[in-house]
Amino acid sequence: MTFYKKLSPLYNLALFYFIISFLLRIVLFFHPITQSSFTILQSLKIFSLGLISDFFVFIIASAFLWFYLIFISNSKYNKPYGYIILGLFVALFLYVASGKSVFDEYGGALPGIILIFVGIKTTLFALFLFLPKWRNKIRFWLFAFVIFLYILLILQNGLSEYFFWNEFGVKYNFIAVNYLIYTNEVIGNIIQSYPVIPLFSALFALTGISTYFILRNSKNFILDIPSFKEKIKLSGFYIGLFLISLIAIPTLAKTENSKNVFVNELQANGLYKFYLAFQNNKLDYFKFYKTLPNKEAYALLKRQFPTSTGKNTERTITSDSLENHKNVVLITIESLSAEFMKCYGNEQNITPFLDSLAKESLQFTNLYAAGNRTVRGLEAVTLCLPPTAGESVVKREDNKNKFSTGALFKQRGYDVRFMYGGDAFFDNMQDFYSGNDYQIVDKSSFNPDEITFSNVWGVCDEDMYNKAIKVMNTEAKENKPFFNHIMTVSNHRPFTYPNNKIDIPGDIKSRDGGVKYTDYALRKFFEMASKQPWFKNTVFVIVADHCASSAGKTQLPLDKYRIPAFIYNPTGKSTKCNKLMSQIDLMPTLFGLLHFNYQSKFFGQDVLKADYKPRAFIATYQDLGLIRDNVLTILSPKQTARQFKLKLNPKPGVAPEYQIHYDEIPLQKERTDLTNETISFYQTASDMLKKKKYQK
Repeated sequence: MTFYKKLSPLYNLALFYFIISFLLRIVLFFHPITQSSFTILQSLKIFSLGLISDFFVFIIASAFLWFYLIFISNSKYNKPYGYIILGLFVALFLYVASGKSVFDEYGGALPGIILIFVGIKTTLFALFLFLPKWRNKIRFWLFAFVIFLYILLILQNGLSEYFFWNEFGVKYNFIAVNYLIYTNEVIGNIIQSYPVIPLFSALFALTGISTYFILRNSKNFILDIPSFKEKIKLSGFYIGLFLISLIAIPTLAKTENSKNVFVNELQANGLYKFYLAFQNNKLDYFKFYKTLPNKEAYALLKRQFPTSTGKNTERTITSDSLENHKNVVLITIESLSAEFMKCYGNEQNITPFLDSLAKESLQFTNLYAAGNRTVRGLEAVTLCLPPTAGESVVKREDNKNKFSTGALFKQRGYDVRFMYGGDAFFDNMQDFYSGNDYQIVDKSSFNPDEITFSNVWGVCDEDMYNKAIKVMNTEAKENKPFFNHIMTVSNHRPFTYPNNKIDIPGDIKSRDGGVKYTDYALRKFFEMASKQPWFKNTVFVIVADHCASSAGKTQLPLDKYRIPAFIYNPTGKSTKCNKLMSQIDLMPTLFGLLHFNYQSKFFGQDVLKADYKPRAFIATYQDLGLIRDNVLTILSPKQTARQFKLKLNPKPGVAPEYQIHYDEIPLQKERTDLTNETISFYQTASDMLKKKKYQK
């Protein structure tokens, strides 16, 4: 057997992987969500460096295949070695099955997984040992299964990368890691969003066909098993490539440095991006980002909060009027981009109720979401602090007893509840809100007759609002004010909702339909609420949790963070606030309207105060941005900072205060004052959380 043929399983699978990766890049390159055009040099970079990266990633990913291949032999079944090895396998199986193995110390599913694996290995070894006439056939089918499994994983990964791009416009990131944790909701979402049976039927058919051809060209490895010396040479060659790959992969990742984010994403290998996201799910600001001496950072922060101590954000908020303890209902709407509303230029008429309600409210026309996930929106309106690096506070272990909006209401004798139509376990919402003294009303609180429609994310918004009305009617009878935070679910893929409610059927899974049904359900809620005795003594705060999509050709595309927000008071007057502001400012502004007097730790501010300095925070889990003075400053890991001048790209027929599109032009000369201010905000927020200074 020539050395070339000895490598046949590896190079045939590698070739298959390269073909799938190349085709995937072609599809993503021309995907509608890829909102960019590419130069010839950029295109060459995407496909050439992308292919090289794929090669080295495959070397690492094929470690299991190499390990499997070098242990294929006949000599280990000779007497007495075969019986000794079998005895060791049986002993290992009995040890794991005893329930007292080292694996049991880790708990969970690990002992069961190890037991199954050792059991299969023991059974297969016994078959090879005692049925030598069947050895070649069993080995062939086992070899075929390994090849089939590799091909299936390659195709499944390509399919997953496509759907992830279709949703977020990027390769795997931190969200993909989270999806591994909440498998029930994610798998359910896939089942309800896509034609799973034909999709997976095609996947398995293609896997079977590909396995046949690759197996035909690779089976010579098991028909003429390499000798021990040949395996040593094969292992030396593979280990050499493996070690080179460990250096080459991160080195190639450093070349993903284009100003066009889509170039970087298309060049990147999805599996390595997933690994990086898994490694970086917790980011220590002080290790990865630009910093200032702590005293200097807090001194800069004090300029934003002149009445603070200078050691943190603590300050006294006072009003010249008596506190108004009205009921408050905060509704955070899933994935409601500003561009869905008519005033921001939408011509589809998919938010008729919100369009009308905005005209009767205090409308914030220039407000930006803190992040691009629900937990970031919940964090912003609950804790009113900038989105710190890594995972949201909602999902961290240290997420309890924080200084929160709920805590301020609680101090004033309010009933405080978080209402969610799904399972509050998802995204750690139950742990976070219950740990901050909120009572939880979620899907588990519903009686069967209270659910008319549900999907994997939970009950439809109408059912949630019906439940909310019942709860609020009960609360009102207790003669104490209530604060209820409602999180909607219907405007989320798969965009299914009850039929015959709006003019877009609920079973066609349309984004526009999801938005329009969400708007319809909100109208029904207000119709019901307006008939209740507590209605006129209630203030309604309505805001999106984040935009429908975060994909764009820049790191932080501004239009993908612009969200609608308004405060509706049935007895108040309508007006607009056109100041640049952040999602974290919404509740402090409400407290100002209610004339609350309190000791604040919030980074969010009352934007209606004369001393408010307009700015907004926008971020991913890695890139931390501040918009100020028409400049976007972005802090990123590896102590990097970038700045962009914001040039309005106006949409005809849209009023100036509702324009959302900006070109981000790299600044030629750094605005160090803005860089330091951005560092000050994010560093002090991270420091206060780390040192538990943000407790209530």
